[in-house]
This record gives sequence, structure tokens and C-alpha cells, in this order.
Amino acid sequence: MAHVTVTINGKPYRMACNEGEEAHLTALAERFNSHVGRLKGSFGEIGDQRLTVMAGIMVTDELQEATRRLQALERELAEARSGRDAAIGEALSAERQLAERISDAALRIESIAERLAHPRGK
Repeated sequence: MAHVTVTINGKPYRMACNEGEEAHLTALAERFNSHVGRLKGSFGEIGDQRLTVMAGIMVTDELQEATRRLQALERELAEARSGRDAAIGEALSAERQLAERISDAALRIESIAERLAHPRGK
């Protein structure tokens, strides 16, 4: 288990994390601390606990908005995939029909060629 010290609102906090996740945890703490800093700049000294709760709510709001946008994009992607699948199905159907028509035409051409090569009355 690794440990890293992060600073939130000027106070150090020793945190545990998995090996190799130190930089990620530090970046998360820096982002959270920026929320605390913005709130502190807007509201002044309103108490550490209140600042932390407000910053937590801001982060949760961002997460909720990101989740909503992700779900909308996933729906759009599903619709696009469905449209793509329908288009592929139509293309395959058209290809099969064209192949059948070409095959029918080839049979007719072969039949005509056979009749021309071997006329019946001669």
C-alpha cells in the first residue's frame, strides 16, 4: 500500500492508495482543492467543514452532469449503430438481389449463346 500527502485548503492529509496510483490521487486532490479555493474566494472564510461539503457537492454536480452527457452519448451511439446495422442489412439485401439478377442475365446470355452456336433448324 502506497501513501501520499495531499493538501486541501492549506492542510496536509496523508492518504493511502494502491501502488502506482499516487500521481492520480494527487491530481484528484489538486482538482478538489481548486474547488475549495474557488468557493473560498467567493464566500471567504466560512469554515473548513462547510467549504469541504460545498466543494463535494460541486464535484458531485460535475459528476452527475458528466454521467448525464455520457448516457446521452451512449444513446446516440446505440441509435447510430442501429442505423448502421439497418443500412448494412439493406446493402446486403441489395447486393444479393443484384447478384441474382446478374446470375439470371448470365444464364439468359448463355442460353442465347447456345442457341446461336447450335441453331435448331440447320
